[in-house]
Amino acid sequence: MRIISGTLRGKRFYPPSNIPARPTTDFAKEALFNILNNHFDFQEVKFLDLFAGTGSLDMEMFSRGCTDITSVDMSKISIGFIKKMSEEVKIPNHKIITGDAIQFAKNCREQYDLIFAGPPYALEVIDEIPDIIFDRNLLKEDGWFILETSPKHDFTEHPKLLQVRNYGQTHFWFFGNGIDDDDETDETE
Repeated sequence: MRIISGTLRGKRFYPPSNIPARPTTDFAKEALFNILNNHFDFQEVKFLDLFAGTGSLDMEMFSRGCTDITSVDMSKISIGFIKKMSEEVKIPNHKIITGDAIQFAKNCREQYDLIFAGPPYALEVIDEIPDIIFDRNLLKEDGWFILETSPKHDFTEHPKLLQVRNYGQTHFWFFGNGIDDDDETDETE
């Protein structure tokens, strides 16, 4: 796992081989952050990572200046690895939570500028996640919720969808409360 940009650019972390996660590919992660760079000042972002897995996105956010990071995952192996990385790079006040990401979202009382969810592709409740985020009012006014899925999911009719980006078997669905600066639905293969 490699950090693509920022103060930790090029730094590598080596997740345990038994970590129960499907890391976002470097190609998809780089494309995602190219989009985020044009919309957010990372130093001002309050970030929530649901299904944090390897913590790759948390490290990328920190490398780019984000210091308000909450990571949620139910795997003790994943959480242990995220804690180890966080301590190594000294993320201040990194909130690392062992627990079910869906239950965390349903009970959360905070708002975030950016929420990312990369659930297991086989998770049965993936289609419910955007509604949970908006029903619980977890996004700040100009915030974005990004859901990573396989091609089998389709949110094109969701009223809060801003855009979708496709990178092979990885689809990023961008949701928000307002109108996106880019095209409403932009698909890239």
